[in-house]
Amino acid sequence: MAGPADHSDSGSGSALQAVFERLRSAHTLSLTLASPLCLAVVALDRYLSLQHPSGESYSYDLTITDGRWRMKCQLADGLSHWVRTGSLRCGAGVLVSLLSLVHDETRLSHSYLRIDGIHSVVELPERFMSIKDVEKIPQWCQDYVTRSDGPLQLSRKYYLPLWINDDPYGTVWIPNNPPPDVVIDVSRITLLADLDAFFHSSRRPLPLLVRILHRSRIRYYGKPGQNIDFPFQVYCEVADQSGVMSMVVWNDLCPEWFNRLTVGSVLYLQQYSLKHSYQKRSRPQIHTLSLMTFHSIEICLNPRSPASVVTVIPPKSVQPQWGLPDVPYNFATRSEVDQMNSNQACDVIGLVTYVGRVERIRSKEKTGPEKFWAYRWVHAVDGTTDSHFILEIFSSSQPEIFNNICPMTYLVCTQMRVCQTGFSVYLTSSTETQLFITGCHKKQPYVNEPKVKAFIQWTKTLKDSVMLRRTAVGGHYRYPPAPPTFTPTTTNSNMTNEFSITAVAELKGELESLQYREHRRVAVQGHVTAVQFHIWPPQPEPPHSHQQEGVSVTDSTSPDLDITVSPKRRRVQTGSRVHCQYFTRSKMQSNRYNAGMQVNFTSPEEEEEEQQDEGELDESEGEDEHTSFRPSAVGKETDQTSQVPDVQQAASHPIALWESRVWPLVKQQVADHICSGRLDQESIPEKFHFDDREALLHDLNLSPARWNPDLTSQTHTHTPVACPGYFMLTVLGLNQTAAVDVLFVPVVSSDDPRAAGVPHTQHDNSLLSCISSGRLCVQPDGSFPAPESLMSSAPALESERVVCIVDLCLLGEGRVEMICSKLYRTADICQPDSTQ
Repeated sequence: MAGPADHSDSGSGSALQAVFERLRSAHTLSLTLASPLCLAVVALDRYLSLQHPSGESYSYDLTITDGRWRMKCQLADGLSHWVRTGSLRCGAGVLVSLLSLVHDETRLSHSYLRIDGIHSVVELPERFMSIKDVEKIPQWCQDYVTRSDGPLQLSRKYYLPLWINDDPYGTVWIPNNPPPDVVIDVSRITLLADLDAFFHSSRRPLPLLVRILHRSRIRYYGKPGQNIDFPFQVYCEVADQSGVMSMVVWNDLCPEWFNRLTVGSVLYLQQYSLKHSYQKRSRPQIHTLSLMTFHSIEICLNPRSPASVVTVIPPKSVQPQWGLPDVPYNFATRSEVDQMNSNQACDVIGLVTYVGRVERIRSKEKTGPEKFWAYRWVHAVDGTTDSHFILEIFSSSQPEIFNNICPMTYLVCTQMRVCQTGFSVYLTSSTETQLFITGCHKKQPYVNEPKVKAFIQWTKTLKDSVMLRRTAVGGHYRYPPAPPTFTPTTTNSNMTNEFSITAVAELKGELESLQYREHRRVAVQGHVTAVQFHIWPPQPEPPHSHQQEGVSVTDSTSPDLDITVSPKRRRVQTGSRVHCQYFTRSKMQSNRYNAGMQVNFTSPEEEEEEQQDEGELDESEGEDEHTSFRPSAVGKETDQTSQVPDVQQAASHPIALWESRVWPLVKQQVADHICSGRLDQESIPEKFHFDDREALLHDLNLSPARWNPDLTSQTHTHTPVACPGYFMLTVLGLNQTAAVDVLFVPVVSSDDPRAAGVPHTQHDNSLLSCISSGRLCVQPDGSFPAPESLMSSAPALESERVVCIVDLCLLGEGRVEMICSKLYRTADICQPDSTQ
């Protein structure tokens, strides 16, 4: 098969120009390249699709470069799955095999290139590494028109954020600049309490003078075929001396005013309209303000009919005699949260100690295009107790803050909701939540709150070096802990601890439908028929181990999960390099190597001492291994069996193994065996280092919509938090027709952020107890049990019918995380009502 073409010597040295000239002079508008053209992906832009037969909700424009020119192209709708699954990403190379020239027949001189065929996605070739500033690459624009600030399909006026819909994105969203000095006439204004009289008459209401107390995140309600240029909505709660009322900002006014309508701002409103209030909308809880709240009508700011006039009053021009109320807050300390009722709203301030990666869940809305919510888990302390605030923070239309939350920053979250679940309590954000981090607190209305001042005084007593040792970022993290007993429901839910049971054979469909960084939690039932223990980080094998009989290796991160078919069974690939060898006990005896047999769990006390001596060496080796594991090419047509690194062979060899009596008898007849592959580095939380802040945030956040060569080239040392190894569990479905391998990573240290979500009660350290509780217990001598010791209790699994709660997350580039977060034994499973 021919390799990718460079084309750098043709024409003016620009491969893009050469391709465009060939298309323009061809008799047809489509061009199939004999050798795929390698281009760098500079930007990915998403917008709502027109009505397409394919049924795709969103379309994508790609900005690509050959190093000489950059050009915006449209991605054919049939290829959008490359973006949705995180395989096609900014800063990667794309091998383009088929292009078309598209003319807009309703306009003069508007044509563009469309990418109709992708051979594969590759790591960025060396010749692109010299690019430092993408904006300095000239944009190709000769005798056709491209739009740099909007979609190539001119019927769309705006781009959406790449992964969610509720952030401001693009140049149409005006930034928040200081308001100019203005002169207003306050002699003829009306009060909120008097608006009801205007609403029931034909008189146009007088101007309003109000303060914003709360602001919602952006709501996008666009649908294909809809004839609205900017289908956005934002609502605010505004107040004057007479009361509080909702104000809704519609359509074109959202991009113009959203960033300028900040909490605490004073507005002078003219030519607004009034309508009946939408009662099903969520509302902030305002308990500390002794003002009446008006729920029957709401203020509407519209771009036309009539066009509302909004004026922001500079803070220095706000007069006390206007009688505008201050922004109300209800700050709660960590020690107070435990006593609060579920769904009660509060504001919190804390010092961040842990930040999880950004993930997505699907919105449950039944109408319109599919939508995702982005969220992350955060731990913070405020000094009032040893416990953390555990915060589930959803995107609040403040990407510059949401994406920059990191350890050792002061975080303020307003309008958080208390979630009481059994013995656990955490806070989740609401539609009205606002976020503020270090660098954003100056001049905010809450700075003089007593509890905020007390927190600041407490932080002055801390030593940065001590707090820094308590910090961590990333990794697999789930909260709240699953309930002690399992009760199935009729519907599945990502937002609660209630699950319906998914057949093991149906997991293949669940995996194939996952999108990039989408989290989904499923429950499967069956029997644990095999357990393997692997050390972490993995150690390289001797060269002779490459030839182990029966090792099957695949290497592909195409957007569709490949199914490798063998004569005996087929397996769904869910990792970049998936190994599907099964080891008998006798084979494992011959394959074990001496170094691996010495692996033991260390106690937290020993761990800190050893880390000082061995940490830098071991962790640098782990980083090198992960780098060598990452595939250099992505695509179904690439060679999938050559040049397998030593480390990946090592990852397929457990140092301890148990198999049930049933498994050797039935595994050859299993039709579907879904293999999880090795543990991904992204699944393990790591220590936070100030020097690595930018690189860490880049990895924790969703894949960016713009290529930043400086960030892409940055690397950092991965310092894992207390993970000496992990278990691979093979769960066989009850009908013995399908099986799945899931990973279980036990909590072994209080430094692990996941320790907040596992019970602290002691157990007997049997394998079943460890997996069902999620943790290992310290033995009387202060150590943890060795893997062999744990495996000696595995035969107890023989007779257990289990329900396994599995967290699925598509990490991107073909890597699927399948981690067991809870295993229920037979005694912990409640039988459903027979009438259901």
